Amino acid sequence: MTDAPHETTADTPVLEVEDLTKRFGEHTAVDAVSLRLEAGQSLAVVGESGSGKTTTARMITGLEPITSGTVTIGGRPLPGPHARTAERLEFARRIQMVFQDPYTSLDRHQHIGHGIAEILALHTPLRAAALRRRLDELLDQVGLDPRQADSRPRNLSGGQRQRAAIARALAVQPHVLVLDEAVAALDVSVQAQIINLLAEIRRQRPISYLFITHDLGIVPYLCERVVVMRDGRIVEAGPTSQVLSAPKDPYTRNLIDSIPRPGWKPRRRP
Repeated sequence: MTDAPHETTADTPVLEVEDLTKRFGEHTAVDAVSLRLEAGQSLAVVGESGSGKTTTARMITGLEPITSGTVTIGGRPLPGPHARTAERLEFARRIQMVFQDPYTSLDRHQHIGHGIAEILALHTPLRAAALRRRLDELLDQVGLDPRQADSRPRNLSGGQRQRAAIARALAVQPHVLVLDEAVAALDVSVQAQIINLLAEIRRQRPISYLFITHDLGIVPYLCERVVVMRDGRIVEAGPTSQVLSAPKDPYTRNLIDSIPRPGWKPRRRP
């Protein structure tokens, strides 16, 4: 089965964020962040812990209330607190999120296959044999054996659990996949495998990534553009090659200097 993304016009970004702000009391965690993600593009949001990058991602996906600013997915705003169920489901089909720790994001008491099948049953008309075929396709797409559908998260490795989480997110064929430190908890060799998997998925179907990470070293292997956040603000943005080769902000230079050498070497995107 070939994935088909939801329709958007050619000149409409899949994601547009304008002046996004989040305050917790007197503390401003995210301060007037604006970014734009085009169809088929991969954009990295980079910063150290406390920079506001994860809070930004959670607001974009509707998991965290917005203090001010706007988020649109394919030209449509985030559903409000009183939105109808159908509107919330449509939003979920446009954007999905993969978290850092798949063991906490997956139901530890549920078989992997059952969790993915629930998503397919909720968002698609597939049933019975057709649903099972789609489930097998998703597992194959992320490099899991169909027999692992009967496994619980505790019976899988960290890398396998993250593959299952990616398969579940892909089940609704989203426009945008938000990856929040999705490889940070994995061993270095497994990180490379997951990065290569994500790159291969982009070659197979049109999808955009918002890649949240503290590690600039892995950004060139997946992302064409990057924004750097510090203390809730964007301090630098541009094409990945330009930002890495000629950083303008001292904070970006410090992040580049902290990249381990040597490191793992997944396949670099052309």
